[in-house]
Amino acid sequence: MSMYHVHPFLQIIATLLGVYVARLGVQRFRMLHLGAKVRFDWRRHVTLGLVVMPAWFFGLLGGLALGWLKWGTVLVTGAHYKAALVMLPLMALGAASGLYMDRNKAKRTWLPLLHGACNLAALALALYQIRTGVWVIRNFLS
Repeated sequence: MSMYHVHPFLQIIATLLGVYVARLGVQRFRMLHLGAKVRFDWRRHVTLGLVVMPAWFFGLLGGLALGWLKWGTVLVTGAHYKAALVMLPLMALGAASGLYMDRNKAKRTWLPLLHGACNLAALALALYQIRTGVWVIRNFLS
């Protein structure tokens, strides 16, 4: 496995973990907004979210570094880099709102919605990144 395959491997693992974290977050949504009597594993959601967000962020930096090492430039992979750049503010807002809620516990309705919306959008883009990443590997690295 070359260094150019470590990046996608780690990002796929982080994204699959992100799917699980989102599933946990959906429980909070169901509890808070739909009145469902479900268990929200808050500690696991926070702990694993603190793994996924930095993994995605450092994956973005790693992807830029790999582009620089391979081609001497960055931002040449089309939709792949564009989706990553759109993910960046979503990740920042999602992570910041999550950290804020974790450190300042209170009853809230709109901040968890904002947090969830940003993170679900970032997750959707991360899943799209898998598709565009396959394209990058096939067209740039094979």
